Amino acid sequence: MLEVANGDARLVVLPEHGGVLSSFALGDLELLRTPDDDAGGTHWGCFVMAPWAGRTRHGRFTFDGVDHELACDAGPHAIHGTVRHQPWTVERASSDSVVLSCPFGPGWPFPGRVEHTIRMQRDHVAFELALHADGGPMPAVGGWHPWWRRPVHLDLPARTMLRRDVDGIATEERVSPIPSGPWDDCFTDLTGPPVLRWPGTVELTIESDCEWVVVYDEPAESVCVEPQSGPPDALNHDPPVAAPRHPVVIHSTWRWRP
Repeated sequence: MLEVANGDARLVVLPEHGGVLSSFALGDLELLRTPDDDAGGTHWGCFVMAPWAGRTRHGRFTFDGVDHELACDAGPHAIHGTVRHQPWTVERASSDSVVLSCPFGPGWPFPGRVEHTIRMQRDHVAFELALHADGGPMPAVGGWHPWWRRPVHLDLPARTMLRRDVDGIATEERVSPIPSGPWDDCFTDLTGPPVLRWPGTVELTIESDCEWVVVYDEPAESVCVEPQSGPPDALNHDPPVAAPRHPVVIHSTWRWRP
């Protein structure tokens, strides 16, 4: 376990537990669900999704004319990548920043690794994910999956969302967003960043250079707002591609104010 902090902002990282962020507190106010909120479960913290995000249909995809199969861990589908299941290495660390890395491992058919850089400031924390290909080109989709505590209000300025099919997986068809949840949906064409408000305490803006944001608010106790570099099932559509010395790099910033 390690901690990065600046002012009254504090972030706890568990490198040995999939590199998950297990706590994000502003003073005494904890904004993420912690392991104590879901003993023995997984609905807590914030983990990295890589080298794919969301569900890959039936764990199968084709890249460069070759068929590949992934382990299915969400019913008949593969979900959220491999690195959340593996220990991460701390490459560099200081009181207010940390750089971690993790190989994609045997569950991914291409050699490569992800690097996660976290920098804490007094009014924001900045994240960078770099998905590296160590062999030839490979599809590379990354993102962040936080479990935010309720009660919280979400402003989501999205013009379109992806229609889900009978399997509950997002298709490529863009439709008008439904006005309110419960959602387990992918949104795009954003006119601004999503904003989370905890009544009477703090407002947090989730900035990102990602085109896609998945919102999952079906659980009564949490809301997930997930910037990612490709939509669910991107491996079967038009994913970003990493190549040696040309990683896929994405950024997100959590910025807060009273």
